[in-house]
Amino acid sequence: MSVPRDGPSLFRGKGATAVRSLSLFTFTLGASLSAALGLALLLPTGAAAAGPGRAGVSIEKVEYRGWKNNLKISNGDAELIVTLDVGPRVISYKLAGGANANVFKNWDETMGTSGEPNWVSRGGHRLWTAPEDITRTYAPDNGPVAYKEIGPGVVRVTQPPDAPYGVQKEMDLALAPTGSKVKVTHRITNVGDKPTTLAIWSLTVMAPGGFEVILLPPKHPHPGDVKNAKSPADFAADQNYTVWPFTDLADPRWHLGSRFITLSQDPNKGATKIGMKHRTGGVGYLNGGTLFVKRFACLDGVHYPDRGVNYETFTNQEMLEMESLSPLATLAPGKAVEHVETWELFGKLGNVAAVEDEIAPTIAPKLK
Repeated sequence: MSVPRDGPSLFRGKGATAVRSLSLFTFTLGASLSAALGLALLLPTGAAAAGPGRAGVSIEKVEYRGWKNNLKISNGDAELIVTLDVGPRVISYKLAGGANANVFKNWDETMGTSGEPNWVSRGGHRLWTAPEDITRTYAPDNGPVAYKEIGPGVVRVTQPPDAPYGVQKEMDLALAPTGSKVKVTHRITNVGDKPTTLAIWSLTVMAPGGFEVILLPPKHPHPGDVKNAKSPADFAADQNYTVWPFTDLADPRWHLGSRFITLSQDPNKGATKIGMKHRTGGVGYLNGGTLFVKRFACLDGVHYPDRGVNYETFTNQEMLEMESLSPLATLAPGKAVEHVETWELFGKLGNVAAVEDEIAPTIAPKLK
């Protein structure tokens, strides 16, 4: 089996160029990989030895908010907490230092619990299947997961097969040796006996109190007379949006600007959501002076869920979600699809208002 690897170039580049376009990559599980996955599921929770990882990255077993078994992945600049008693979930991501807060939302009443019969909204970062439905999408992730180091300082977290739907979910997490950049590879494998069609849906639940920034593509003037057009593309649309029926575009949390879309989280307002074909590489969420940036690919010539969007964002009284999607893929038994995001944190940005003239010099350069 040949699997593309990023190798030393893993954390080079900016914006979308930093992300390998693996969203459509599928592969057949050979006997060796199937055996390896089976072994991982049989290993006890602590079977992968904690250690220094690659230079600068440490991995250790820690307690977190009532759960006894979690992985802390850190490099002195940033740290991740990955749950092992439930999941797979990245439940915390923050810059190092006692004054820096977890940028992800945690629901206090669900911390430390497990074994619930239904899906539980714990917060953090999770892996779902799209398109959304009320069965496969909401399959519970309330039991133990296996983990192992698949490379120096790179952790793979694997959920047991979801037997009713014939899928198995995994996340690979690689924290850079320095700085805060993380590569997150999401993988869903068809472990059933029939083909299945799905997209990977990676959802990051942000703590309340901040605002999101979505960089818009550059504007181009209308060509006027057809003689001024170089091709039909000069007259064509370059953006598409999906709007949910509970969304009111007059809602003051939204600002549809000339250079950015912003969405503010408000503890006094309910649900709102839009989706889009997002081509500019990254989106950000600023809260308490810390900016979380999420980058992902946008591919042409493929079919995305929800009327063709690769990014969706949702907010309500409690949190804000940043959601990227892979294209839809039909997986034969034994095949998998991957979807890659990179994350990054920028601290000490101070008080930046959700207005274009303040966003442009402080936040926009970090999204590209």
